[in-house]
Amino acid sequence: MKRIFTSILLIASAISASAQTPVVLTLNRTIEIAADSSLQAFIAQNMYQSSYWEYHSFKAARLPSLMLEMTPIQYYRDFTRRYDSEQNIDIYRRQQSLYSYGGLTVTQNLDITGGTFFVNSNLAYMQNIGDNKYTQYTSVPIRIGYQQKLFGFNAFKWERRIEPLKFDKSQKQFLYDRENISEQAAQVFFDLAMAQTEYGMAVENVASGDTLYAIGEERFQIMSISQADLMTLKLDAINARNTLRNAEINLKRAMFAFVSFLNMEKDTPVRLDLPNTPSGVDIPLEMALEQARANNPSFLDNRRQILEAEKNVDQTQKSAVFDASFYASIGFNQVAENFGDAYRRPLQEDVVSIGLSIPLIDWGVRKGKANMAKNNLNVTRISVQQQETSLEQDVIMTVNDFNIQQGLIRSAEEAMQLANMAYNSTKERFIIGKADINSLTLSLNRQKEAQKNYISALQNYWLSYYKIRKLTLYDFERKEKIAVDFNRKYGL
Repeated sequence: MKRIFTSILLIASAISASAQTPVVLTLNRTIEIAADSSLQAFIAQNMYQSSYWEYHSFKAARLPSLMLEMTPIQYYRDFTRRYDSEQNIDIYRRQQSLYSYGGLTVTQNLDITGGTFFVNSNLAYMQNIGDNKYTQYTSVPIRIGYQQKLFGFNAFKWERRIEPLKFDKSQKQFLYDRENISEQAAQVFFDLAMAQTEYGMAVENVASGDTLYAIGEERFQIMSISQADLMTLKLDAINARNTLRNAEINLKRAMFAFVSFLNMEKDTPVRLDLPNTPSGVDIPLEMALEQARANNPSFLDNRRQILEAEKNVDQTQKSAVFDASFYASIGFNQVAENFGDAYRRPLQEDVVSIGLSIPLIDWGVRKGKANMAKNNLNVTRISVQQQETSLEQDVIMTVNDFNIQQGLIRSAEEAMQLANMAYNSTKERFIIGKADINSLTLSLNRQKEAQKNYISALQNYWLSYYKIRKLTLYDFERKEKIAVDFNRKYGL
């Protein structure tokens, strides 16, 4: 197995003009760099931060809030229409006035009832400037009140059910995105590994082709091989050089895709260290399905969609009949010509109001919206069911593929070792004249195919492994949820 990559040490110098020491990367190290530095990691982090602050705003809205409202100064100088009782006519008079206002309000939203409790206090100052000068202060030392809709839609109740679910989904989506980055990193890793291997084989084939052609010319001189066999060896040497050129182009493309995904310098020389044959990891199908249902963000998002649809049904049904609102407050107020008297012997202020909005004729608009919301809820439930079935099927297929790949890797490794030995033996026999050109060509093709099959088996194994982690958000090696390891690493 080690022999496959003996030429990879030469590859980095071939693709880099500088004499830098190649960066040796394992699969695990590649995934770590991608999770830390890739563009996808940056996007995932910022999406999570956005969801965090959205949830933080929701929690803050459940706490009391303090609001300061002020109009520090407001000056008027204009002509305004006034009624002159002596002449029984409206006339315009010039007016100048100065006005200031300040107030503090504390509010608390109540999830159970959907109403808002408030306490406020304010002070206003007004001064008339001109012929009739006067000054007034008006104060509300304290006012306590409550307002809400009656028999109506309670938005606070639904937010209390939906927002925590949305944040839980965003947390799991962040972990899902990180595992998706791991899967993508594995893909570019093995794409580069395959390109490096093909380039290494192409380099060896060029050298081998030139050597065999030189030997063929000597043997042709002594009539040991035919001219057709000599031409075949020359054709193989030419094809080997063409294959090397194509392999070099593919290697540069794979290298560019690799360093771009990891957000590395574009001229960074990289040498990959392929993982060894993995030890058997047991992934029971039922356990994978159970973890997917519990952890996959798609399942949480499906629940959110149903709750959102149910909220719309509740809102449209309650607004289809009538809207009613209730407002009540009790407090004290006073008016005086100086600041001190504005707070002396304040008078009690009581306000109670009930508002109604009853649709008499709306030609079925509200009823139609309610029926649309019900239909949307039914569609959402069916769509969610189909999505969950598709996701479960994806888990089943991926687990089955993973379990099969474990056996294929061992078989591909054995086939590769046998193909290497067979090619070396055939090559030696050809040099001493005991094997023909057809046997050598067939042996070489089998060696190439076996080496590619081994890397493909490794690639399929690790892609299936990281896809299962992504779908289930579960570490089957440590037998714990990925969130546990993530929180342990980052102290969350």
